[in-house]
Amino acid sequence: MNFKQNARYALVVPSSMGVRITPQDRQPVHISHLFNMQATSAETNVLSISAGLGLPTKVLTTFVKDSPIALLIKSDLRRRGIDYEGKDVEQGGPWGYRHQFNIADSGYGMRGPRVQNDRAGEVGRTLNVKDFDLNRIFNEEGVKLLHLSGLIAALSQETSQFCLELARYAKASGTKIAFDLNYRASFWKNRHDELSKIFKEIASLADILIGNEEDFQLALGVHGPEEGGKNIGDQIDSFKELIHNVKKAFPHATTYATTLRQVESANEHLWGAILLDGETWTVIEPRKIPVLDRIGGGDGFVGGLLYGLLKEWPSEKCAQFGWASGAFVTTLLDDFGLPADEEQIWSIWEGNARVKR
Repeated sequence: MNFKQNARYALVVPSSMGVRITPQDRQPVHISHLFNMQATSAETNVLSISAGLGLPTKVLTTFVKDSPIALLIKSDLRRRGIDYEGKDVEQGGPWGYRHQFNIADSGYGMRGPRVQNDRAGEVGRTLNVKDFDLNRIFNEEGVKLLHLSGLIAALSQETSQFCLELARYAKASGTKIAFDLNYRASFWKNRHDELSKIFKEIASLADILIGNEEDFQLALGVHGPEEGGKNIGDQIDSFKELIHNVKKAFPHATTYATTLRQVESANEHLWGAILLDGETWTVIEPRKIPVLDRIGGGDGFVGGLLYGLLKEWPSEKCAQFGWASGAFVTTLLDDFGLPADEEQIWSIWEGNARVKR
């Protein structure tokens, strides 16, 4: 993939920032008294892999002016090595704007995790192209890869248009585009026709398309085959056929990817991936991984995959690094990964958990 040369940023994402609160000791939310709180968003979770490994990254977002939560978020982005740019919006009183709250436990054993998104008054829904100088970002500073998430593209009418305008501008400026569909039925309620048109246009501009079977079918209207069995490993041919159908419908992209996940318990998953790069398939058969907290594992896969592509590695190596980055994040209580170095990720791929002194 030929990325723009001499760009200031390797990777840029639009996002709505918020916080996640998680009970300690993997307890359920409704009986817990002690909680950990972290800054979060799916899109900055993706950035964190590249940022942790030294690539320059930036998030385009918006903040609540004078909010202590906004200060926490800005501080955390600096800690992760992620640049940020965005408007500070007046709160407008106690019933005005705020940053989203994600309330989620980690689950344990046969008790699965439960997640509640509290997004009333979310300031990120006001993201608007008029608040950003796109010529400066894409032409003067330069961006190698713009990553878009369907979560932001469907968050509000404003963010839908924002993502579409970013994709159009990035395309015109020679910036490559990655699109992770991230379909959420609740976001699409009463907006299906509008969002379907927007998602299809973004997908037609994208160089990298990422999603699962539900994403591709419900967001893009690409029909896939029936499931091949209860075991995820028995469905690989079905997933490959679905990706082939996506490629026929959206041939501009050069790279298509999906993860494979089967939940054995909250503590153990089967984890795999499929990547089609040009005409080259890479299939990572599902392998057992231990899980401390599953949230962010998919973002870790995307982050590792994009890092490999930005490093211009062979497609098989990109898929392996993505798989291992996703597995890495599931060992953490945060929902993003800041790897110490590439070796830490490759050791996970190799199954080498020996102590490093």
